[in-house]
Order: sequence, then structure tokens, then C-alpha cells
Amino acid sequence: MKKKNRVRKSQEFQKIIHHSKKVVNHSFVVYYTPKKEAEARIGITLSKKIGHAVDRNLYKRQVRMMCQELIDFQNYPYDCILILRFGYRDHSYADNKKNLEKLLYNDRIK
Repeated sequence: MKKKNRVRKSQEFQKIIHHSKKVVNHSFVVYYTPKKEAEARIGITLSKKIGHAVDRNLYKRQVRMMCQELIDFQNYPYDCILILRFGYRDHSYADNKKNLEKLLYNDRIK
């Protein structure tokens, strides 16, 4: 996922989280708001309680790859914040990818 497609500033994270809608499953929480730039942006965050830094970085790399494979950033209509939940660790990459796809292309979002 390219850097221009990432939400990086804390203020942007807070703005999207506090002024948006959300959908939830056992692996992810997705906050979404209509995009304001030409391309959609994604922010990924997780708690320190999920694991050591090495594990957290692995999970974030995995989710960035999932987003890169699932989302066409030109046509996707939302900026999103993805929060990983403890259930993420209990499932395989493929299961987590299916869960994320269900949330991103949910009927409530479109």
C-alpha cells in the first residue's frame, strides 16, 4: 500500500474515528467516512496488548497487503481506519482477509 493511501497523522485518525460510522466483527473494527481526496486512504492501528512490537508489525504488514489486494483506491468511496482486535491472532491470514472483505464491502457501507 502506497504512503499516499495511508492515514498517518493522529489528528486525522481522531477526526475519522469521531465523525464517522463503524462496522465490527471479531477481527476488525472499521470506521469509515466519505473520502475527501482523489484516492481513498486507510489507517491501521492496534493495541499494545495484542503482542510484542515484532508481532504488531507483522499484523500491520499483513493488513496492508490485504488492503492492497482488496481495495481499488481510485474508486473506493471511503477513508477508513482499521482497528485490529484480539480475535485477529486466532485466525489464519485467509480467514482474516475474508473478514476484512466482508466489512469493507458490507451492504451498510455501500
